[in-house]
Amino acid sequence: MNGRTAKIEFWYDFASTYSYLSAMRIEALAGAAGVAVEWRPFLLGPIFAAQGWTSSPFNLYPAKGRNMVRDIERLAAARGLSFVLPAKFPQNSLMAARLALVGAEEDWIAPFTRAVYAAEFADGADISDRVRMGAILQSLNLDSERIFSRIERPDLKDRLKQQTGRAQGHGIFGAPSFVVGAELFWGDDRLEQALEWARRG
Repeated sequence: MNGRTAKIEFWYDFASTYSYLSAMRIEALAGAAGVAVEWRPFLLGPIFAAQGWTSSPFNLYPAKGRNMVRDIERLAAARGLSFVLPAKFPQNSLMAARLALVGAEEDWIAPFTRAVYAAEFADGADISDRVRMGAILQSLNLDSERIFSRIERPDLKDRLKQQTGRAQGHGIFGAPSFVVGAELFWGDDRLEQALEWARRG
């Protein structure tokens, strides 16, 4: 790497099932590869809307949705994870994404992200519920009221819009996506390839 730190940008929406799988393994794999992870929460909704979609493609195409659920069940079981599709899918991930941006500022984004995904896809929890999100923050020994106050500030709301705009600028069309330099890798099954690309520099 010629003295430079290898890095990978992990772009994810909290409503994304496959991003759940990546979030639960990326740090261990990246650490083994000597690659730093930059966590990039964003919203898929505006990106789907730009493609003319009114919902997740897993809802628009029921056969694809059924296959996704079974695929995630198999993959999760092989990795020792639980999986349940929440009653409402996709979930409203706006609050979680804003909270994660505060976590990026304060260096608790990784454990927060994993905790939200576990609540959502292992327990079937509603991640738009302030009480549940507050409990997650408190489980990480964080001041939930201070953080909830922070996500109501206009600058934080604008940052999420800008982050989603950056995702669109990278050509991201789904999640999880991994950006290494100018290269875009899409899907949990491309994580290892993306890490190897970053490792080689």
